[in-house]
Amino acid sequence: MEISQIIPHIEVLIFASEKPLSSLDIVELINNTFGFLEERVTLDQVESALEGIREKYDSEFYPFEVKQSGGGWQFLTKAAYHATIAQLNGDKFLKRLSNAALETLAIIAYKQPITKGEIEAIRGVNSDYSIQKLLEKELVLISGRNENMPGKPLVYSTSKNFMDYFGINSPSDLPKIKEVLADQIVEGTIINPEDFTDQHVADTVAEEQEILPGEEGDISAIAVNEDGELIIEHTEGENEPEAGTDEDSTEKPENNEDTPE
Repeated sequence: MEISQIIPHIEVLIFASEKPLSSLDIVELINNTFGFLEERVTLDQVESALEGIREKYDSEFYPFEVKQSGGGWQFLTKAAYHATIAQLNGDKFLKRLSNAALETLAIIAYKQPITKGEIEAIRGVNSDYSIQKLLEKELVLISGRNENMPGKPLVYSTSKNFMDYFGINSPSDLPKIKEVLADQIVEGTIINPEDFTDQHVADTVAEEQEILPGEEGDISAIAVNEDGELIIEHTEGENEPEAGTDEDSTEKPENNEDTPE
């Protein structure tokens, strides 16, 4: 069967499904639809069709896109239209998580499955309210109990809604902590265009060498030699005496004869 023939069927399956559909799910559903016994649709054909569908809806003409999120393929609205559709859900949709809830959510995402006691040990404060809010928003869920701990406490994990919200397919797609920390540590140096002018370099060198105006004259040229050393040339100051003269000496007669009274 040609890929162009199965593309419309894949689109309606993704559109009508209440949950994300994986590529394998789509292969099975397509084959069940046509009842193929010999020439069955393959995974490679479905993935090629999905790539074509994804490129199709990436066009600016469409306000939504086909994206792999939450463990499968879904139709999702593009970010540019989020404010528009938010009006359909009231103010509740627009409310943001508090810093405490975000902190708790991050701990659960990276340490799941995790108990409430373990979350509080990391945060250092009671987390009942934050966990309750995350449960209400269906970003986390109770995934069972820790059978190895006293009292067998409940353990929490992220939900499919969490993966949908952040556009990932599994918790393993989250950025590594060391990568996040590296981005915070490495900061770029801000360079302005005027930093490359000769006058800026001259002023910087003058400050470092504590050159006062009028003492050594103005800087006339700056260069770097083969050894990488900075060479600075100065013009003579207005009041600077010529070489070989003594500024404090007085002019003497050319001979030793006494001058007339």
